Amino acid sequence: MDKWIVYVDELEHALLVLRPWVEAAGQRQAVQWLVVGCPPRVTHHASKWVTHSARESWRGRWSEKLFSHLVPVLKAAGDDVQTLLGKSNLVSQTESLMRTHGAARVLDARRPKFGDGLEPDSAARSPQPQGTMGFLAAFTGTGLLVGVD
Repeated sequence: MDKWIVYVDELEHALLVLRPWVEAAGQRQAVQWLVVGCPPRVTHHASKWVTHSARESWRGRWSEKLFSHLVPVLKAAGDDVQTLLGKSNLVSQTESLMRTHGAARVLDARRPKFGDGLEPDSAARSPQPQGTMGFLAAFTGTGLLVGVD
């Protein structure tokens, strides 16, 4: 049985990413899905006025709503599904899940955010530090996009 760790933050995007695996259910072996819900972060301003327990309660309700729509789709393909709530550091959570459940493939089904890089889900995908050349290339590319005369 294949094991997959899937990070999800939005239902529509996750279904789009997972559709090929769900549609190929009859042509592949059964899969054990470890679906990790990654709720949006509470802004710094809002977190000053909300208690920790209220924040955790909201995270739980958010993930249950997501899982209630996603889990039946995966189970309809005959697969086993286990749901988890994402922690702040996905790299350490991925390593922990691999220690607990054995070797697994990792699929990042989170919606990409424009201008805000997503936190890496495994150490293999951690961004490498960039020097001055990376900044210069980004700065020059920005000028080309603007169309400086």
